[in-house]
Amino acid sequence: MMNGPGKGELRLRLGLSLAGLALVLVAGIARGMDGAATVEVLGVAGFFFGGTALISARGLSRREHK
Repeated sequence: MMNGPGKGELRLRLGLSLAGLALVLVAGIARGMDGAATVEVLGVAGFFFGGTALISARGLSRREHK
C-alpha cells in the first residue's frame, strides 16, 4: 500500500513549481523591487514554489515508485 502522492503527481508538482519560480523571477525582473510589498509578495511566492519544488524533488529521489 502506497502512502502519499505517486511518481506522476510528484513530477507534475515539480514541473509546476519550477514554472511558478520562473514566473516569479520574470515578474521580479519586469516590475522591479521598488517597495516592501513587492519584495514581500515575491518572497512569499518564491518561498512557496521553492519549498514545493524541494519537497517534490526529495520525494522523487527517496521513494520507490511503481
